[in-house]
Amino acid sequence: MPRKNSLSRKERSSQLKQRQLSQQVLPKEWEDFLAWLTIERGRALNTQQAYTRDLKRYHAYLCEHELTVMDVERSDVIAFALRLQSQGLARASVVRMLATVKGLHRYCVVEGIRCDDPTSDVDMPSPPTALPKALSVAQVATFIESVDGVDAVARRDRAVLEVLYGTGCRISEVVSMSLADLDMREGLARVIGKGSRERIVPLGRSALSALQFWFAAEEGRALMVPKMWSRKGDSQAVFLNQRGGRLSRQGVWLIVRRYAREVGLEGVLTPHVLRHSCATHMLNGGADIRFVQELLGHASISTTQIYTKVSTEKLWSVYKAAHPRALAG
Repeated sequence: MPRKNSLSRKERSSQLKQRQLSQQVLPKEWEDFLAWLTIERGRALNTQQAYTRDLKRYHAYLCEHELTVMDVERSDVIAFALRLQSQGLARASVVRMLATVKGLHRYCVVEGIRCDDPTSDVDMPSPPTALPKALSVAQVATFIESVDGVDAVARRDRAVLEVLYGTGCRISEVVSMSLADLDMREGLARVIGKGSRERIVPLGRSALSALQFWFAAEEGRALMVPKMWSRKGDSQAVFLNQRGGRLSRQGVWLIVRRYAREVGLEGVLTPHVLRHSCATHMLNGGADIRFVQELLGHASISTTQIYTKVSTEKLWSVYKAAHPRALAG
């Protein structure tokens, strides 16, 4: 016979659902931290969303162990990191999540929520230095030139790919471009990058030509303009979807995947690979690394320097061709 004070299956299920829901609702000081990141530190929307996901994961872990931010000790943070690693997360993901956790605890100290930081001497695992997987110039040309239609969708797709590769912009930067950001006469575009940093990038002849083809009166972008705009700002979007809204990140992913499949590069080619390829080809072509840093919108040149490792083959070919003792022996 079950005990009188035992819970029914329905009651246990209800308690479990309530507990799971409470784990997804962040405490006020955590929400204040996220607001501080946006207002005071100028973090971009994508970055804030990543912080929110990380904090929800950390909060769920603390709830599971009946801890609050006031109770956390160094050993708890280390245990959380070990949990992440045991779940098979990439080292870079673990590094990012721990950085979020450390930021939260530093904020709590600054705001006087607690007087000590349990993460202050928790070492961060070194993120891997992965070399970008750049395509060859011929592969990029074959990929982009596979879009050869004259209908509105083909015009848009060709322009998207030319701008991605021609400017080295991030996918988020391309979809957020507005008409006022383009100077077609000068062949320049204003880009808002990470941390709301603004930069000017050249479009290049191919990208400019593709954009002009996309903007052609009554044949390109105009065919995707709806009778009524559903969201504020969509009317100024450079790239539209077939429903008349601003093209999304997922929309660009689908465009890249579609044409990558057609040229046998599915699973290899992504929007970010086009960015990698742009940087690598610029350096191989003799561009100064400071220019490439500005083009890509890297805050630190150390981020750009990783592309120089990809150019080793080019370095050796130039050395062998130019140095009188390179092949002597």
